[in-house]
Amino acid sequence: MAVLKIILTVIFVIDCIALSAIVLLQEGKSAGLGAISGAAETYWGRNKGRSVEGKLEKFTTIAAIAFLVIALVLNVF
Repeated sequence: MAVLKIILTVIFVIDCIALSAIVLLQEGKSAGLGAISGAAETYWGRNKGRSVEGKLEKFTTIAAIAFLVIALVLNVF
């Protein structure tokens, strides 16, 4: 049981660092003057899921869910 707790703690720390890095890599939601002129309807706006920004959002969601699940499991132990 102690070994499982150590392994989960190490995974938790790695997840925390990864989540922080992913959030820092993302761009802000305000696109500056591009938002005023309707730049969201460009090719990158329509295909955001396939872009780097879309992938960062997916990884952020996955890392946040892993963070919550591991935190709850560690709290039970």
